[in-house]
Amino acid sequence: MRKISAFRREGYGALYLILLPPLLLLFLFKYVPMAGIMIAFQDFNIFQGVMSSPFVGLAHFEELFRSEPFYRILSNTLIINFYKLLFWVPLPVLTAILLNEVRVLVFKRTVQTIVYLPHFLSWVIVGGIFVNLLATNGGLVNDLLLMFGLPPIRFMLEPSYFRHIVVASAMWKEVGWGTVIYLAAIAGINPQLYEAAMMDGASKLRQLWHVTLPGLSSTIMLMAILSLGHILTNSFEQILVMYNPAVYEVADVIETYVFRIGIGQMQYSYTTAVGLFTGVVGLILVLTSNALSRRFFGKGLW
Repeated sequence: MRKISAFRREGYGALYLILLPPLLLLFLFKYVPMAGIMIAFQDFNIFQGVMSSPFVGLAHFEELFRSEPFYRILSNTLIINFYKLLFWVPLPVLTAILLNEVRVLVFKRTVQTIVYLPHFLSWVIVGGIFVNLLATNGGLVNDLLLMFGLPPIRFMLEPSYFRHIVVASAMWKEVGWGTVIYLAAIAGINPQLYEAAMMDGASKLRQLWHVTLPGLSSTIMLMAILSLGHILTNSFEQILVMYNPAVYEVADVIETYVFRIGIGQMQYSYTTAVGLFTGVVGLILVLTSNALSRRFFGKGLW
């Protein structure tokens, strides 16, 4: 009884009550749908339902690993998402450090808002902006090329350009979000560390190297590990809006493949097997990267 009274007195009951709605949403929309995983082991028929569809074991996984298109799509997914990760880790850090050094508050807030604003735009809008900018006829970029006497480039139809466009548009949209996170992390660094560094005669670059970056290391590792967990599942809306049959060879990723085959051709069991495979790979990547982070840096998610 004494423990219950202390629990109520400290206000933990109210805190857990506030926590209840997000936990309920997590359970309903993340854990309950996991029951559908069994479709991957069935020859699912929408008229027979999950309980009556015949069980086929690992047949869909065997088909998956024998499928040549799947390996091309897996390769596209890994290349595009690791390409994104290559810039997603350093660019927000660099932007946050530069903004943190700005002393004119109005200018700092204006730039921060401009950089952060694209995060709130849907991929339909962002994709439309880039498609129009890079259009062969009437696109701003090609109009500039013509002004300098250069031939127009079919950016959205050339496989050699498409991945670069995907990464550039993703960075334009999401770097501001990462910047806000790192600015908050910088604000949490003890100011006395900077004062001690200045008393020791450290320059701005030395302060950056010995104070700021070590203070950001936990946040950087957290963002990198979380990004690795979604390395196979974070391109659907963007690719769906921007790609076309001319660039399928380099642009088709697992999620667009699942959408096209699962919804378009109604191969529900096969695409569920693909989804389960990507989920397992994502889990392995998170566990592995967290273990490596704890071993070499002494920090991790858990």
